[in-house]
Amino acid sequence: MNKNLIPITVAALFCQVSAETPSAKPAAPAPSADACYRQGQAAEQAGDPDAARKAYQEALRLNPKHANATYALGQLRINADSISARGRELKFGAVTVPEFKLADASLQDSLDALTIIVERESKNAVAPNFVVQDPKNRLSSAKLSLNLKALPAKAILKYVLDQANAKARFEEHAIVIEPK
Repeated sequence: MNKNLIPITVAALFCQVSAETPSAKPAAPAPSADACYRQGQAAEQAGDPDAARKAYQEALRLNPKHANATYALGQLRINADSISARGRELKFGAVTVPEFKLADASLQDSLDALTIIVERESKNAVAPNFVVQDPKNRLSSAKLSLNLKALPAKAILKYVLDQANAKARFEEHAIVIEPK
């Protein structure tokens, strides 16, 4: 798990939870609209549109005239898919693969092996969901041989794609593989 994502999620939840839950403990200072707005920005950068939306909505609850939060919420509605795609890419890249070996494997077999390893290493928190778009069948003849150790999944994918002369596009629900 990417350690940089943890404070963002906790911070975004702080905005939401502190406003919703009464506490028996001494009251902590309430978050400001600006603080919630900044937490929304951080959540966007981390690829989490749901946390960003909640933070922006909380900023607007605290200050209905917060222009930046209003604008950011509107932009979030437009760009939520690309933000989710960035989140998918960040989660995928955060998984470290201890060992990846191939010998004369097809691209599909390579992607299947990478899927299994990434799911196992992330304890099923990350599912790559590769989709190969190759209508002219240009990628079917590629034979890949690799022997890699202790690399992020995204780096391994790059090596696989370089050998197959292919490219990847991260989308909200899938990683699309196409010929270069």
